[in-house]
Order: sequence, then structure tokens, then C-alpha cells
Amino acid sequence: MPVVKGSEGAGLRLGRGERLRIVNTHGSQVVDLFAHNAEDLGETLSIQHSRNVWYRLHPRQGDQLWTQHRRPILTLVEDSSPGIHDTLFPCCDARRYNQLGVPGYHRNCADNWREALTQLGISPPATVPTAINLFMNVPVAPDGSFRILPPVSRPGDQVTFRAEMDCVVALSACPIDMLPLNGADCRPQDVEYQILPA
Repeated sequence: MPVVKGSEGAGLRLGRGERLRIVNTHGSQVVDLFAHNAEDLGETLSIQHSRNVWYRLHPRQGDQLWTQHRRPILTLVEDSSPGIHDTLFPCCDARRYNQLGVPGYHRNCADNWREALTQLGISPPATVPTAINLFMNVPVAPDGSFRILPPVSRPGDQVTFRAEMDCVVALSACPIDMLPLNGADCRPQDVEYQILPA
């Protein structure tokens, strides 16, 4: 299977009905998933609009991911993980690392998204869209506070999405290495993916 290297990204195209399987090879890697309508890159997966349909923070098997035009773009058709995926945090970017006290440049999911689209010959839009943070563990306390804990997914856990329209997808194996986001050892790892026919 193709691999998204730890801290890097990958771009791919899905035709309507095709499925994308993402395997958490080592069990602890968070993967940011971005999706665009292939016919109109300005129409993107919107986590806010998706939560508005689910009425919860985590998607479940069978749930659809929606665009800001309130149209389904992907459906979660399989999830062998415990089902903990973050929908609260925006993707990391260079300024976020500066906020965390990291000097200079650090690889980040926003730039991975840009690079993934560029690999496909697409000029990235000016605004970074929202993503779903697969396998990211962000428990919310009764007082409304939340924190980042290591993923509860296991090696080999996988999610599969079906494309509900022709779409462009970017995957980012999140580069964060100073928080337990990618496991207690704070070490980004490779993940595998596979495109399955309709």
C-alpha cells in the first residue's frame, strides 16, 4: 500500500463511489484529512457543518462528512478503531509552533495540505480548510475544558471513507513532536492508505 511518511502529506483524487482506506500502521499517528469538491475546490469538507448534522463531536460508522454548502462529500463506511477522532482543533501551522515555543520553521499540516495539492498540479486556495483529525484523542471534561492525550487507536486500526462526489483529498501525518498527540513518545510515524474501487 502507498505510505504517507510521518510528518509529511499526500494528495489523491477519488471518483464518486470510490473508497479511501487509511491504516494507522503503528497505532499512534494522527492523520489530518482534508477534502475538496473536484469541480469546485472552494467547496470543502466543513467540520462545523458536519457536527451540525451529527449532534456530537465524533463521527460514527455510517455518518457523512459535509461541505459548507451542506452537501455530503465523504461517508465513513468502516472504522475498526475505538472511534475517537477530533473535530475541535484546526490543523497545525507554522504560527502554531511558534505559539508552542518552537523557534524557526517546523513542518506542519497546513503546509502538508499545500504540498499535497501542489503534487496533484493544483494551486492551493488561499484559505486552509478545516480537516477531520483522525485518531486524535481530545477528551472534553464536564467543565468544558479539553486536553490532548495519546491516541487510543491500535496498530492496524483503519477507517474507510466512500466518496459521495468526485473529490480531491489531502492527507497529513501530523508532524507534532512536542505533545503526546502522536503517542506518548511524541514521535510522528508513517501511515498507509489504499484507494478501493466503487
